[in-house]
Amino acid sequence: MTETSSRQTTLTLVIPCYNEEQTLERCVERVLAIADDRLVLELIIVDDASRDDSVSVAQKLIQHHPNIRLFRHERNQGKGAALRTGFAQATGDFVGVQDADLEYDPQDLRKLIVPLTEGRADVVFGSRFLYSGERRVVYFWHSQLNRALTFLSNKFSDLGLTDMVTCYKLFRREIIQSIQIEEHRFGFEPEIVAKVAEMRCRVYEAPISYHERTYAEGKKLNWKDGLRALYCILHYGANRAPLPMQIMVYLFIGGTAALFNLLVFLFLFSTLSVGPSAIIAYYAAAGLNYWLCIHLLFKKNIRWKTGIEQLIYFVAVTGIALVDMALTTAFLAFGLGPAGAKLLASCIVVMLNFVTRRFLVFPESRSEDWR
Repeated sequence: MTETSSRQTTLTLVIPCYNEEQTLERCVERVLAIADDRLVLELIIVDDASRDDSVSVAQKLIQHHPNIRLFRHERNQGKGAALRTGFAQATGDFVGVQDADLEYDPQDLRKLIVPLTEGRADVVFGSRFLYSGERRVVYFWHSQLNRALTFLSNKFSDLGLTDMVTCYKLFRREIIQSIQIEEHRFGFEPEIVAKVAEMRCRVYEAPISYHERTYAEGKKLNWKDGLRALYCILHYGANRAPLPMQIMVYLFIGGTAALFNLLVFLFLFSTLSVGPSAIIAYYAAAGLNYWLCIHLLFKKNIRWKTGIEQLIYFVAVTGIALVDMALTTAFLAFGLGPAGAKLLASCIVVMLNFVTRRFLVFPESRSEDWR
């Protein structure tokens, strides 16, 4: 908080907790130390079915601090699920995330909240890579993976973040409570960045210190979380990415479907004639194309009900197949060889496929602009 800020501000910090009995109390004490006359804290601890004594520690804290509340999950669901529970219960002016370990310094929250209290920002991220404070150096490949995921996320979100997977994220309460969080685990990080970008929020970054712990000290991230983050960047961000990035993703989808088409055709051709094999393979590939589209590129705020959408999709696929056949025939008539005619027709059809899916089958409405 700045010295010139006189209005009292309430900051809700959601603390997801899973087997953090060794650090939870110290973490909460460090967080409570940042409160003053102008900054009031509300702490929401969400225990994600811990198997140690984390709940007992939290209950003792509640007895001494009335501004702490505890919510419990009956089964372990992941960090994203814990945050979803906590965000829904927040009542402060602004809402943020505080991990229960000791990797982040709560004192940094005092500067992160400034752009929010001054009305300049809707969301503020703390960056571990701006190197303004201390940073414990542990895992080289972790930091490189973080940078790579941030770079890829930026390509789709069109934001210029330096640390997409940072824990420290602060929001205006009405914004974070308007976002439907779907991810249960660490996929929350790329999901929330994509959705904040989609809402066109005013996003700020500020440097923070970082004291990374080792796996022996309780670190929980693994390679599976990295793969999930990659999927989430595509799933939640590709539909709003700049058009060139959308086309690149669709080229991957189209190429995968084309390869699947070939494999199915070769498998069927051993028992069926050319015609049935080609038709079955073509529509099987169209089905795969549809599945990849809705999981990686489109399928958000859709206009059509699922059955109608699928009907429109397969009508469009059939129509494009006829266009492909007509173009190939026309290019052959103009004197091109079979390979050249088919290749040129395929290039046109790929773009027609993309335009049809983007604007006809999966049309989307823009989200509200918070600026």
